[in-house]
Parts: sequence; C-alpha cells; structure tokens
Amino acid sequence: MQSRAATVEEYISGLPTDRQIAISALRKIILGNLPMGFKEEMSYGMIGYVVPHSIYLAGYHCNPSLPLPFAGLASQKNAISFYHMGIYSNPTLLKWFTEAYEKAGVGKLDMGKSCIRFKKLENIPLQLIGDLVAKLSVDDWIKIYEDALRK
Repeated sequence: MQSRAATVEEYISGLPTDRQIAISALRKIILGNLPMGFKEEMSYGMIGYVVPHSIYLAGYHCNPSLPLPFAGLASQKNAISFYHMGIYSNPTLLKWFTEAYEKAGVGKLDMGKSCIRFKKLENIPLQLIGDLVAKLSVDDWIKIYEDALRK
C-alpha cells in the first residue's frame, strides 16, 4: 500500500489518528538515533531513510537515479512496518536484533527479510528500534551494501 504523499508530513497527516501517533513516535526515535549523513524523504510511497547522492553518487544499483535506501517506515493495512536493510544484509546485526527483541518482552517477532511488522501499536519497542538505527553509520552501510553487490 504505497502513499502518493509528497512529504513526510503529508504522509503522516493522511493516516488515522492511532497510526499518526505510532508513526510519529517511531519517526521521532528514528530521527533521534539516525547517524549523520542519512536523509529522511518520501521513498517508495513510505517514509524513507537513505544515503543521498551527495554522499554516495552511485545511488541504488537497481535504479541509480534513486539514493541508496537504508530504512523505511510505513503504515500498511494490518500493521506498521519498519524496514531495515542492515538486518537483511548483516547476519550479526540480525542476531543481535532478534535476541534483543525477545528480551524486550513485547510479544512474538513478526518479521520478513528486512521488514518488522507491528500489529499491536502499543507493543512497538521504540528504544530498541532507536538502538537498531544507531548501529550502522553511513560508511558501515555503504560497505555492507558494496560487499553484498560484489558477491
């Protein structure tokens, strides 16, 4: 379910009130922990966190006109989804996250390759998401991404 919103603020204001509150809380924790160099923008119809072309000129290999994606935040039909490419690409980070999530005691982890789904808005582990976002610098992410491309 992709939004046609042009700005992050427009995206959030178009959500139901309970989703606005949850997405805004997640956005605040993400922005408060996002390492320098990443940029927030609308990307793929959701809130995206990217490495801008000013830092990584090559852009995303699937479409070099787009900046390198890092994370995303979306309100889907049945859940709020947080996408983090680092947990998809880095087994050590994935292991850390799944163990920390279990310790957080917020219920069963509902996760795809890079997507973490939160069906109960009150069970979103905000600080854990902040900690996850802070784990990779722009340079770390570019290295992981380029290493994956070489394989």
